[in-house]
Amino acid sequence: MPALWPPPGAGGAAAGGIAGYPLDRVHQEAAFLGRHVHWTLTEVLNLDHAQRRRWVREVASQLERERGGG
Repeated sequence: MPALWPPPGAGGAAAGGIAGYPLDRVHQEAAFLGRHVHWTLTEVLNLDHAQRRRWVREVASQLERERGGG
């Protein structure tokens, strides 16, 4: 099974000067987006760090509003 981080073609470093990103966090984000947006692991990992975090925040925000929390 291939490593999940860095994604293919990332050159070993994440955009924005981030040297590394916790693999557990990548798994959490992939599971969250896979569950709520129905994206595949490949689709999630093709997003750069900033894009993935933005989508996680947006989906979480919408879920919170649906549950009456905001």
